[in-house]
Amino acid sequence: MRHFDFSPLYRSTVGFDRLFSMLDSVNGDVPSYPPYNIERTGENAYRITMAVAGFSEKDLSLEAREGTLLIKGERAPEGEDREILYRGIASRAFERRFQLADFVEVKGASLENGLLHIDLEREIPDAMKPRKIEIAAAKADTRQIEGEVN
Repeated sequence: MRHFDFSPLYRSTVGFDRLFSMLDSVNGDVPSYPPYNIERTGENAYRITMAVAGFSEKDLSLEAREGTLLIKGERAPEGEDREILYRGIASRAFERRFQLADFVEVKGASLENGLLHIDLEREIPDAMKPRKIEIAAAKADTRQIEGEVN
C-alpha cells in the first residue's frame, strides 16, 4: 500500500487538521478484531453491528465524544478451575474507534445473540439545511412624470 505524505498541505491550510489526521490514520494498521458491519438503515440512519461473542453488557462500554465513538470490551478473567483444551473463541480485550461525521449522534445500542448493534442518526440543524429562496417579481414603475405628454 502506498503512503502519502500530507505534511506540505498542513502549512497552507487552516481548519482541516481533522481531515488530514483521518487520512493519515487510513495508512496505519487497522485492527481486525472484533469484526463489524456498517449499514445504512434509512436516509440519515446507520447501524454498526459488531460480533462480540462471549461478552455481556457489563463487559462492554460505549462512549461518544468529540466526533468519535469508542467501544471497549474487557472480560473478567475466567476461573482457574477449568482446563481449556482448545480455545477457538477469542475473548481478548478490544478497543475500537469510529470517526463520526458532523451531526451524527448515537441513538442507542443493544446486545442480541452475540451481536452489538449501535444505531446512529444524522440530525442536521435547521440552520444548516438547504432552503429555497423565493424570487419576487419586479414591480413595474408606474410613476408619471409631471407635465403633459404630447
